[in-house]
Amino acid sequence: MAAVASEAERAVLEEEFKWLLREEVHAVLKQLKDVLKEASRRFTLSATGPEGQTRQENFKLGSSATDQVKGVLTLQGDALTQAIQDARNHVGQALYLLNSRDQTYQFKSGAEVTKLMDAVMLQLTRARNRLTTPAAMTLPEVASSSLMKMFTPPLPGDVFANFYINLSKLCLIVYQLHLLQPNLNKNFKPAGSSVLHNPGSMFEMNNQKFEVSHVHKVECVVPWLNDTLVFFTIALQLCQQLKDKISVFSSYWNFKPY
Repeated sequence: MAAVASEAERAVLEEEFKWLLREEVHAVLKQLKDVLKEASRRFTLSATGPEGQTRQENFKLGSSATDQVKGVLTLQGDALTQAIQDARNHVGQALYLLNSRDQTYQFKSGAEVTKLMDAVMLQLTRARNRLTTPAAMTLPEVASSSLMKMFTPPLPGDVFANFYINLSKLCLIVYQLHLLQPNLNKNFKPAGSSVLHNPGSMFEMNNQKFEVSHVHKVECVVPWLNDTLVFFTIALQLCQQLKDKISVFSSYWNFKPY
């Protein structure tokens, strides 16, 4: 009787697993596509206004600690920072992976589903990391960045600026510099890469040596960045939940219906 019960249980599990591969997996894939399409829309700032011009977004930059640096940042089009471009590319790659398995596709095994979820999760994790982990840069890299060319009028020669994304905030760092005299070269120690360079950091550029004298940081919240991070979290949870369901069946057997 125990053997009969075991065979009956196995038959039920096999039917449930077939249904999971045939129906539930595609339902989850549709959910994922819908969530990531919403996330992707948050990156698109190029919507046009009533007169056909590119929509602009204005953000007030400031700091509770100081009033030395403040102003209004205007975002136009979808050119903000490399971090946002990279994150959007990873979202696009995740959608490409999901779209490669349309509603008519029949998954052959749990391992195949798990492999797809792992690939999607990798892209989503990379996208999230680009928004949560600002890129470290040397001061010469900051100086040569395209961000230095976005200011009108141009910044003075003794001022550098850098933007970066940190979670739902857009941060602006302003560095004031002074030229080191030749007699101070013996104490010159060039700084490496960093998200934020402190006063006293030194660097060389165009055969001249400089030191950071003052640093000012201001920031503002960009609401749609917070929305995007929420969508990433939801999508990653959906992927993991599907992997967990597959794992429950895999713990019984490595079943392949075809």
